[in-house]
Amino acid sequence: MPAQQAAQLLPPHDLLGLKPATERLAQAISQQEKIIVVADYDCDGATACALAVLGLKRLGAIVDYVVPNRFNMGYGLSEAAVDLALQVQAQLIITVDNGIASLSGVEYAQRQHVDVVITDHHLPASQLPSAAAIVNPNQPGCAFASKQLAGVGVMFYVLLGLRANLRQAGQFTTETQPRLDDLLDLVALGTVADLVKLDDNNRLLVKLGLDRMRSGQCRPGLQALARVAGREPRQLTVADLGFLIGPRLNAAGRLTDMRIGIECLLSENSEKAFELALQLDRTNTERREMQQQMHELAEQDLEMNISDEQRSIVLFNQQFHVGVIGLLASRLKDRYHLPTLVLAPSDNGLLTGSGRSIPGLHLRDVLDWVSKQQPGLLKRFGGHAMAAGVSLEPEHFEIFKTSFEQACQHWLGTERPGRIWHVDGSLETAYFHPGIAQLLENEIWGQGFDAPLFWDEWRIVSQRVIKDKHLKLVVERDGRQFDAIAFQRTEPLPASTHLAYRLNNNTWNGSTNLQLIIEYVAEPDD
Repeated sequence: MPAQQAAQLLPPHDLLGLKPATERLAQAISQQEKIIVVADYDCDGATACALAVLGLKRLGAIVDYVVPNRFNMGYGLSEAAVDLALQVQAQLIITVDNGIASLSGVEYAQRQHVDVVITDHHLPASQLPSAAAIVNPNQPGCAFASKQLAGVGVMFYVLLGLRANLRQAGQFTTETQPRLDDLLDLVALGTVADLVKLDDNNRLLVKLGLDRMRSGQCRPGLQALARVAGREPRQLTVADLGFLIGPRLNAAGRLTDMRIGIECLLSENSEKAFELALQLDRTNTERREMQQQMHELAEQDLEMNISDEQRSIVLFNQQFHVGVIGLLASRLKDRYHLPTLVLAPSDNGLLTGSGRSIPGLHLRDVLDWVSKQQPGLLKRFGGHAMAAGVSLEPEHFEIFKTSFEQACQHWLGTERPGRIWHVDGSLETAYFHPGIAQLLENEIWGQGFDAPLFWDEWRIVSQRVIKDKHLKLVVERDGRQFDAIAFQRTEPLPASTHLAYRLNNNTWNGSTNLQLIIEYVAEPDD
C-alpha cells in the first residue's frame, strides 16, 4: 500500500490481546502446527477467512479452514464446530468474525488440548472465553481507537502484528517480508458488506482496497463476482460492494454452503473463480425469489395485526427460511421504521431470530433486558446496536414477543419513533451531469458517512409503476427534465412536491444517463 496512506492507519499495537495472539501464532508456525480457521457464514466472515488463509500461508503457516453449518451448528465456535476442526487435525484454532461469546466451545477445545485464538468484533458479554488470546477492539480495556472494525479488519491487523513479530524474530526483513496490502480488496468488501460504521480508519481501509480493484489488481474471485453482477472491476464503487457483490457472496451462507464463496475468494484461477461466481449468482437469484415470497407473507400478517400503538415488530412463520430472515427484518424495519425481529424454525428444534433496529434503540441491550426480565427464556442472543440474533423454544414465542414489545416501549416511550432525514440542501441544476454523479459515486460512502442527499421541489412530468414495485418518473426543475426512480414505492406522487434524492448514473444497453434516486417524498404536512 502507498506508504503515506499506510502511515495514516491506526497502529496494530493498540489492540488488546494482539501480542499473545501473534506469539501463539508464531509458535504454531515455528513448530509447524496445523492452524484451522473457524469462519462465519456471512460476507464479513468469508472475506476474513480467505484473508486469514492467504495471509497465514504467506507467513509460513500450515493452515486450513472450516465453516460451521448455520442450519444445524448455530453461530460461533460451538462444540460441534470444534469437532469439525478436529476432524481436519486442528492443533490451533483461530476464529474470524466470531468467538467472543463461545464460552463452552473454547472450554471444549481446551479439553481436547487445542488452543483457541479469537479474532472478533462483536460486543462481548460480561464473561469472556478463556482463550489463549482474544483480539477484539470492543473487549474491555482495549485502547484501539476504532471500535468499528469489521471481522475482516480485525484479522488484517492480526496479520500485520504477526508479520511484525516474525520480522523482529529475524525471519523476514522489511525488504523480504511477504506483502499483505494486496489483500486489502478482501478487507474493503467485508467492511462494506458488514455495514460497520465508516470511521476514518475504516474509510481508509476501504479506499485502499477499492484502489486495488480499480487498478485491475483485485483477486480473481472478486473480478468474477463483479462480472456476473454486470460490473466492470475497474469501475467498482462502494455501492457495488454493498449491493451487488456482497449479496452474491452472502447468498451461499444463507441458503447452501459458504465454502463455495470462500473457495471463490481463494481461487487463483480465473476460470474456476468464474464458475464459482456463477454458482453464487444462481443462488442469489434463488435467495431473491425466496425473500420476496417471505415478504409477501409478512405483509399479509402485518396487514391484519399491526397497530399505531406498537413499538416493535416480531414475526414468525413456519415457511420462513432461517438464512433469509435478516434480510426480511431489514426490509420491514425500513418500511415501518420500527425495531424488527423475524424468526424461523431451525434444524435443532429452536426458533432462530434475526433483528434490525432503528437509531435510538440498542438491540442487543433490549435482548439483554428481556433475558433478565424472563430468565431462561432466551437460549442464546448477541449482536450489535443495530443488528442482533436470538434463539428460543417454539413454545416461548408469544412470551418473547410480549417481552420484546415491552422492552421497546420502555426504551422508545409513548410516541411512535419518527424517521429523521439528514439532507445537504438544494443542488443547482448546473451540477446535474453524469460526471458529477460519477465523482460522487467514486467516493467512500457508507454507514456513518452517508453520500450527499439533496432536497428540492420538483414538478412531476410523468410516473408509472415498473416491475409491480418501483415508481419510474420524469421530473422537472428550472426547465430541465430528468429521469428518476423511487424503489419499493407504488403510490403516485402529487403534481409538485419536495423530494430527497441522490444523483446516480444509470447504464442500460451501453448508454449512460443521469437519474435521481428518490429516498423520501414530502408528505402534505411536511
